[in-house]
Amino acid sequence: MACGGKETGVVIVISGPSGSGKTTMVKRVLEEDPGLVWSVSATTRKPRQGEIDGGDYWFLTREEFERRVASGAFAEYAESFGNLYGTPAGPVREALESGRTILLDIDVQGARQIRKKFPEAVLIFIRPPDIRTLKDRLRKRRSETGKQFDERVRRAQAELDCAGEYDHVVVNDVLNVAVNELRNLIQLTKEKRRGERS
Repeated sequence: MACGGKETGVVIVISGPSGSGKTTMVKRVLEEDPGLVWSVSATTRKPRQGEIDGGDYWFLTREEFERRVASGAFAEYAESFGNLYGTPAGPVREALESGRTILLDIDVQGARQIRKKFPEAVLIFIRPPDIRTLKDRLRKRRSETGKQFDERVRRAQAELDCAGEYDHVVVNDVLNVAVNELRNLIQLTKEKRRGERS
């Protein structure tokens, strides 16, 4: 903790296209480090099978989502594939004020907004080793129709072009190796911030 000051937390943004494996990786890291705070995003999309309201996402109607946007309840929000997604601002503020590290699993649009609001945020991009692997992962998920699948791939290619905007890029080829790299980056970020405050 800095002399005479209050220790502030760290915002770490994790982004990556659908099929990159970022959600799986983040869940693994959270299981291994209970000190991390997970930011549950809000969305207007329908829950997928097995998803839990308040666990995977906060599932809202479009009207409720837009009402919260108007009241300034989101740290960032964006529209993707016809649905709205946003990061509730309250948990982010609480984590920062309590000196904890909070992870945000958001897209490129959201990451840009977070960087403007929280310039000290650390941005990590998760990418597949190649487009063929990403397509295979999306097919195995079986959550998109032919047209939706093509749109996901097109969007993924556009997001991959934005990886250079991030502080770090992790290639998810072998899951365990990628999880270790992500965990190490998060740990190094926390240690660096502690050193800057001492």
